[in-house]
Amino acid sequence: MQKTVYTTGEAAKICKVSQQTIIRCFDSGQLKGFRVPGSRFRRIPRDQLFLFMRDNGIPTDALESGRRKILVVDDDQDLVELITDVLERDGRFETRSVNNGFDAGMMVKDYRPDLIVLDVMLPDINGKEVCQRVRSDSTMDEVRIVCISGMCEPDKIEDLKAAGANEFLQKPFEAEVLVDRICGLLDIESVAAGS
Repeated sequence: MQKTVYTTGEAAKICKVSQQTIIRCFDSGQLKGFRVPGSRFRRIPRDQLFLFMRDNGIPTDALESGRRKILVVDDDQDLVELITDVLERDGRFETRSVNNGFDAGMMVKDYRPDLIVLDVMLPDINGKEVCQRVRSDSTMDEVRIVCISGMCEPDKIEDLKAAGANEFLQKPFEAEVLVDRICGLLDIESVAAGS
């Protein structure tokens, strides 16, 4: 179901800008909306957010689909299918997948994912290097990265986090655990938590 009204935090995520930028645009009248009666909370109707995005050259696909974009990078085709099936079934995610670091680099720029599920041991590049490349691009500050690997020592996990990974999951893992972590990183309610 499409949301019809957004908070400044939600609008910031959709536009891939800071919440302060959205608040500034709201307060200056560039972004139309209303305050919740009896409070200071700002709310932005969907149509106003769409116009704001269009007028400022911000891609509107995130708003149009309403689904969060996940890029899965792994050379294990069975695992990729399992992850994409679980995410697509959830209904709140749109997924794409690639099986090597080179294609991941191209896809990140074109697809602009909200989150990357990244296998650390790719055939052509180390996952740590992919993290560093994503983090070196300031337009991708909001992109969340979950690294996955079958073998990882604690110091390697720390290296990945230092390179920009937000989470690490050891293979094998339950797909639901991954979805739970993704929900946590994207500030959306976990199905498990909602029960």
